[in-house]
Amino acid sequence: MLRNGLGHTLDKESATAKRFVDLFSGSGAVAAHVATRRAIPVLAYDLQNFSAVLARAIIARCKKLDADAIWKEWQKRATQIASRYKVPVADRFTQAYVNQCRQWCGSKKSLPITKAYGGHYFSPEQAVWIDALRKTLPGRGPGRTAALAALIQAASKCAASPGHTAQPFQPTRSAKRFLKEAWSHDVREKVKSSLKDISSTYAQTAGKASVGDANKAVKGLKKGDLVFIDPPYSGVHYSRFYHVLETVARGKCGPVSGVGRYPKASERPRSRYSVKSE
Repeated sequence: MLRNGLGHTLDKESATAKRFVDLFSGSGAVAAHVATRRAIPVLAYDLQNFSAVLARAIIARCKKLDADAIWKEWQKRATQIASRYKVPVADRFTQAYVNQCRQWCGSKKSLPITKAYGGHYFSPEQAVWIDALRKTLPGRGPGRTAALAALIQAASKCAASPGHTAQPFQPTRSAKRFLKEAWSHDVREKVKSSLKDISSTYAQTAGKASVGDANKAVKGLKKGDLVFIDPPYSGVHYSRFYHVLETVARGKCGPVSGVGRYPKASERPRSRYSVKSE
């Protein structure tokens, strides 16, 4: 949409704005677009943590980061953890092998992402690396935020699901090839690539990304603000589609259930915009 008219409209409308406020920031793409093109503060809000991380990685920073230096030390720390685990391997990609992977991953109590999603959305190797990288993020500041955003993006690109992360592919005769293809992605390469892109992109003026309710955020609006409103338009809560990314952002996950491997409802944000009666 940003390349097909929306970007032009935002550029035109933000020319005289004092601030830009994205009340439902989602992937953070709109907030980042304005922040990199206009010297005005950008404020981004969303109910989900992963959204705030993606937006904050760009709109809260006004200079380029050294992605190579960040990645070199980060990967070294993560390797110390990932190398401890010998993941299941097989000559043929069969349903029995997938079940073996699920059993192996389900036993890894110290690796929350592996335990919840390994053998489903991610291969055992992918899941172990996501956990290892999550546990060894840079200590603080913009480098940590950029690294976590890169990990979230990589998880999204590697997830073995037809769209979002509502349900993973199953090892059936028709879907098994899609599962195998998704499991073949190298998480480390995806993270490294995303980190380079994020590190080289930054705001002209520092902004802020927050986890918050849009209806409360509007109380802080001021004259001269340009507000972008793209609320949920589904009766199904968006946390159902992005719970895997939310878990990566939070770094922890309680018990999961169902084909989609959903955490319990109390761990998933609820939007009144997805409740018809409200």
